[in-house]
Amino acid sequence: MILTSGAKGTIWPSERRSFQDQLTGVTVTQLTDYRSHSFHIYFTNNGFYGEGKLLFGSDRGNVTNLFSLDLHTGEMTQLTDLQRGLASRIQGTFLNPTRSEAYYYYNGTIVAIDLQTLEERTLYTVPDGYTFGSMSCTSDGNKLCFGLNEDLSGRIHMDMSNGYAGFEAYFSAKPHCMIMEVSTVSGVVQVLYEDQLWLGHINTSPTQPNLLTFCHEGPWDMIDHRIWVFDMNSGRHWKVRDTKANEYVGHEYWMKDGIHIGYHGYTGSLTDHNGKIIGSVHYDNSHVEEYSFPFQNMHVHSNDLNLVVGDGQQTNAYHGQQLQDTLQLWKHDGSGFQGPRILCKHRGSFHTQSLHVHPRLSPDGRHVLFTSDMSGYGNLYMVDVPEFESLPEHKLD
Repeated sequence: MILTSGAKGTIWPSERRSFQDQLTGVTVTQLTDYRSHSFHIYFTNNGFYGEGKLLFGSDRGNVTNLFSLDLHTGEMTQLTDLQRGLASRIQGTFLNPTRSEAYYYYNGTIVAIDLQTLEERTLYTVPDGYTFGSMSCTSDGNKLCFGLNEDLSGRIHMDMSNGYAGFEAYFSAKPHCMIMEVSTVSGVVQVLYEDQLWLGHINTSPTQPNLLTFCHEGPWDMIDHRIWVFDMNSGRHWKVRDTKANEYVGHEYWMKDGIHIGYHGYTGSLTDHNGKIIGSVHYDNSHVEEYSFPFQNMHVHSNDLNLVVGDGQQTNAYHGQQLQDTLQLWKHDGSGFQGPRILCKHRGSFHTQSLHVHPRLSPDGRHVLFTSDMSGYGNLYMVDVPEFESLPEHKLD
């Protein structure tokens, strides 16, 4: 049954369909099919919740809103009723891991939404002169950690969502940035850390409520060091995965155990990536486990180091003969990685932030969720993960 179309609480009927991938034969399920862009939330943010539910964003109705998809029936529930023209950032939505609540940015505020009643409340309002960075919720559900970045839009043209316009200029300006925390219950706010440089990618550990990672954001060959850990109990922060000259790592993410941090990177220069690497490191900067990774990817994700998924290269997204428009899997065999094996074609353009493929393994590792505009519009897709050895090998060109 469809309620008033486009309003909060609207139940949209299933749009899903399944097909066999032309390269590998695996089953791919298209979860959304509408003449506007739909996308899953950022790949470091888990969107799976409850008994088979998935958070996603969609522009249907000519405004971006937050939706919940029932993976059993395919039905979608519109959770918000946002106003066109007011800035929102649905892709950065984060789930509370202990209760049925999620958080998103809208019109200069952080909004908490009850995923059952759809009741909303304002948790925090951005102060003048600042803009929001990324956010995530601590594993005990008690605190929301987020970035505040100095607003330099008056002198630097910035459009991070569409081509990273102003990316290097903002980094070079050394903006004043802060990492904040706000209680999800009382609303009490605290400054955790601040610096006169660009701080980004605030990611809390999924199991350790006192730990988060952040990065020194900017071009990888120009920043001093990328990955940092912050301890909210002691106020200490430290480098993770020390880099040598001409080594670059990033796109860090917490693995499922909340102890290890995954990353990928390369050695060489920006124009000549001599050696690709993938690895994990314990949050205390010990137990680095790192391997050669012979293909360049925009993003990789894994629940641990046993199985890793990557999404290929942005510059070659439609060069099918180079097979860079594919999802690729690597399997750890105890001494290194086997693969890559081709999981399926994604044909994503990476044209804007919401159209990045951003593959993410499901919590049980049985499926890969991704976004693609293979049909002309961004949509959500889920692909089954078969036995690794049954998939075709991806040969170097």
